Amino acid sequence: MAEPIIHFQGVQKAFGDKVIFEDLSMDVRRGETLTIIGGSGVGKSVCLKLLIALLRPNAGKIVAFGESVYDMNEAGLIGLRKRISMLFQGAALFDSMSVEENIKYPLNVHSWGTEGEMDKRVSEVLDLVDMPGVQKLRPAELSGGMKKRVGLARAIAIQPEVILYDEPTTGLDPINVRRINGLILSLQKKLGVTSIVVTHDMDTVFTVTDRLALVHEGRIAFAGTPEEAEKSDVRYLREFIQGGRGVLDEDI
Repeated sequence: MAEPIIHFQGVQKAFGDKVIFEDLSMDVRRGETLTIIGGSGVGKSVCLKLLIALLRPNAGKIVAFGESVYDMNEAGLIGLRKRISMLFQGAALFDSMSVEENIKYPLNVHSWGTEGEMDKRVSEVLDLVDMPGVQKLRPAELSGGMKKRVGLARAIAIQPEVILYDEPTTGLDPINVRRINGLILSLQKKLGVTSIVVTHDMDTVFTVTDRLALVHEGRIAFAGTPEEAEKSDVRYLREFIQGGRGVLDEDI
């Protein structure tokens, strides 16, 4: 079993009167794909934003690579965001930039290399997501699935150790869902990255996951392998999995 490289410890988060997390504690192990599941509004995406300090908790701590995220100065956070990259739910491409310029954006932010080295890197990551030769296209010229793949190319451009996927298959047709799931698996294998996937799509969960964590009532209600999840006696987990598969179980 690989060692944990990220720890959420007693994290509490609220937005005004709305409590999201009362006591969120979980580990992420090096090289695994951890999938975070749960109902709408339970804070799945908030987990990712807390990890890279786009949001801050009301209490508790998050430790990444042995350092407390919220004790880091600005330079430390920049370094963290180089090691942990994120594919946002809507891909979050800059409409005014070409595909090439979008992918080069984090490379420029982190002073990654020369212009020639960045050109080569853009080609490499587009090949990795099966989109060669689209450097000059604009986001408006891309389909939803293509935007996701360009967003993923941008996320891996800086060679992160951890990739965060925020609802990577939302809004995609079944063909593109399978394509994105395949990319998550292939990038984990080819790049040796750790992946954290936020999703409610059960096909994605049971395709890419090494372990899954269920967020329910402000905490992690279950953490384990997909096989353990299917055998679990946690009622809400069973309901969630079977509901996601369109299965009705009169015994639930």
